[in-house]
Amino acid sequence: MTTISLTLMPREKFSTLSLYEKNAYLQALAADFCAQTGRPYRELDKDVLARLRRYYSRRVWADLKLTDAPDTDINRALRSLGEAIQAARVRDDVTGALTAALPGDATLRPPPPNDAQLSFFMPAIYDAPIKDDVNLMDVAPFAISKSSRPGVIQYELKDCIIKVEGGAEAGIATVFDYDIFLNMVSYLAEEVRRYRAEEAKGLRPSLPPRFYQPGVAHILKFCRRSDGGRAYTDLEGALNRLSLTRISIINLAGGKRRHVDSRPLIGRFTAVSRIETGRPEAVRIEIPEWIYQSIVRPDKTLSILTIHPDYFLIQSALGRVIYRLARKAANKAEWTFSVREVHRRSGSTQELRFFARDLRRFVATTKLFPLPEYDLDLMAGRDGPNLRMRYRAKGSKLGGAKSEQSSLSLLEG
Repeated sequence: MTTISLTLMPREKFSTLSLYEKNAYLQALAADFCAQTGRPYRELDKDVLARLRRYYSRRVWADLKLTDAPDTDINRALRSLGEAIQAARVRDDVTGALTAALPGDATLRPPPPNDAQLSFFMPAIYDAPIKDDVNLMDVAPFAISKSSRPGVIQYELKDCIIKVEGGAEAGIATVFDYDIFLNMVSYLAEEVRRYRAEEAKGLRPSLPPRFYQPGVAHILKFCRRSDGGRAYTDLEGALNRLSLTRISIINLAGGKRRHVDSRPLIGRFTAVSRIETGRPEAVRIEIPEWIYQSIVRPDKTLSILTIHPDYFLIQSALGRVIYRLARKAANKAEWTFSVREVHRRSGSTQELRFFARDLRRFVATTKLFPLPEYDLDLMAGRDGPNLRMRYRAKGSKLGGAKSEQSSLSLLEG
């Protein structure tokens, strides 16, 4: 991992520069960043320059109350101390911004061609069914990587243990394989919605089938992926990993009995491909019983959460995990997790210190290239840094933030 060392201009000095001088300084900073990271240099565009200038301008020391304070030795010392305390965080923020703006990975990848047609056919996107007020968004039921890995992910929670285990050769399904799971759940939820609507009209519709038979192009379009050759050939491997990945919930309530409930992400599947190309043209997926029964409910409620369509454009596995945690915990308000708790819920195999480093960089990147729906901030806490996730909406109520102190229960029954 390349160590990036940027020498940043103090805020007060930056504020005295003309617009031309500020832009020239930021372009030079970008050139230095590219030289240190081996990236090809290109000039920052007007939008990125404006964002970086705004970031510099908004760094104020309100807590030190020095805005109108006399220019004394003690106040100058406090001002310097404030700059020093903020320096490491600012350096991470600017580094993250340049990482996103220059050749490399931004928070979201560009949408595929013809993506504008998405809203004409795609229903709402739903994640796994909720049961007992908890769903799969509380933890990561997949490997947070772009490639599968063997082994077991284990979450030790109050009164239970969750194990996520994949096939011996195929490995655990990845967060990107999980897009197909979301497609399956969303299809079933939409079919149930139609069923309820017809039933309300006095018709006698049939319940949705247990098998889902989408076209491959439909899956790719739903997941906002291009329809290139690799996207087709990768699909069969993703289905295989999903079918072999099982979630085992080991209930230890009361300490007298051990109850194990094992559930697959998807059931059996078939894929039909052309021999000469190897590209699947059609698939058939069995919807697992636990998914089907949780959505096709007799009480006519859909206890599932929608997610933003731009979720599929989030490039990093960590970014997708953070969004899912925010969507479940913060919802339309605010929530705070300790970084240690985020690490635990992510199922990451990284040491905590390396996970925290990557999280800092991701949060810094979102300052200029935001995560869908949520603003992220890292704050100091009693036992280490905390991650605050706030819903981004006009008039949203962000007061009364909650934290992860309440214990998790798990899909039971």
